[in-house]
Amino acid sequence: MSDIDKIYYEEMFKDYRDVVKPVELKEMLGFGTNKTYKLLKNQEIYNKRIGNNYIIPKISVIEYLIKN
Repeated sequence: MSDIDKIYYEEMFKDYRDVVKPVELKEMLGFGTNKTYKLLKNQEIYNKRIGNNYIIPKISVIEYLIKN
């Protein structure tokens, strides 16, 4: 992971909490609902599911963007 990329995305997403929900993930990535949940279900973006709730670390979103 490039430090410059990481700093760029951290600045871009500074208004989001350290842990986001799927609706916030949709906003961050500009994806639709189906694509967002597919990424979560396939663990393309690291997350934990507790009951019906997804716990998504913001750093996982940043790592996904840098990788892809």
